[in-house]
Amino acid sequence: MADEPLVLGIETSCDETGVGVVQGHTLLADALASSVEQHARFGGVVPEVASRAHLEAIVPTMDRALAEAGVTLADVDAIAVTSGPGLAGALLVGVAAAKGYAVAAEKPVYGVNHLAAHVAVDTLEHGPLPEPAIALLVSGGHSSLLLVDDLAHGVTPLGATIDDAAGEAFDKVARLLGLPFPGGPYIDREARAGDRAAIAFPRGLTAAKDQAAHRYDFSFSGLKTAVARWVESRQRAGEVVPVADVAASFQEAVCDVLVGKALDACRSSGIQTLVIGGGVAANSRLRAMAEQRAATYDVQVRTPRPTLCTDNGAMVAALGSHLVAAGVAPSSLDLPADSAMPLTTVSVTGEERT
Repeated sequence: MADEPLVLGIETSCDETGVGVVQGHTLLADALASSVEQHARFGGVVPEVASRAHLEAIVPTMDRALAEAGVTLADVDAIAVTSGPGLAGALLVGVAAAKGYAVAAEKPVYGVNHLAAHVAVDTLEHGPLPEPAIALLVSGGHSSLLLVDDLAHGVTPLGATIDDAAGEAFDKVARLLGLPFPGGPYIDREARAGDRAAIAFPRGLTAAKDQAAHRYDFSFSGLKTAVARWVESRQRAGEVVPVADVAASFQEAVCDVLVGKALDACRSSGIQTLVIGGGVAANSRLRAMAEQRAATYDVQVRTPRPTLCTDNGAMVAALGSHLVAAGVAPSSLDLPADSAMPLTTVSVTGEERT
């Protein structure tokens, strides 16, 4: 392990301030400060609040991560930071901090893609990633299906959400049902007591007519609207809304679409490894359904433990370690915060910025 790169990772793309330390595929530290409680009363993340929280948390979180790993900044080989996609102001805090620490310690800095980091974090759980692989990334802001040929140099987008992301739909449906923010964990909890077949909610972009243009794309806006109309119709009639059944039926519809399209991509490409990442990957029904259906097609499902599915510094450090080991050039110090960074950009190299 001594010859493997020791990398520190910084994550500030949304409402989690994360700093992780990774050596090769070994996680040494994963310190996290969340501002989710500050956003809960608004029913969603407020960018300005998130940025301020990152400013307050970045230094103490850095100190905790280094102490937990038992290393100093001088010991690390490189610093990796999420430079996009995400909230512009939040990203700026992390990128500025990474540059400052890199200059102070005379270390190279790697600006990396947040979504690619969600793929890389699985290596901390299951070891090196077989390539090629199919990756399903599901979170509050993204629902994407990717072909991962070479994680160090690029991924190929196969499909993405055309409206609401899966996590966003969970939040909106939770609000309809009077459940707290963020909605994913609360819907998952309620669904365990509900009937998954109680309500036949629609599966977006799964009809035969959608196969040509949207075979691997996702749409959850129509599902969200269907849930809203169903709940409103019961409320108008003076009936009690069966929250557990609605949660279970909604969750089943989302997971059915996600797993179905991911396994379709595996089958059509002949790829036997499916990686599921992002915050929604912590959902218990999604994990169980993927395992059950994948076994039919001899597809191996790799999903990190729930604490590594949500945003964290460990995933950024894991991708940074992979990039260093692959000999990828670091970023230059004019590294930007790119809120719309495309999936095809895994890291921003110095060559690309000159």
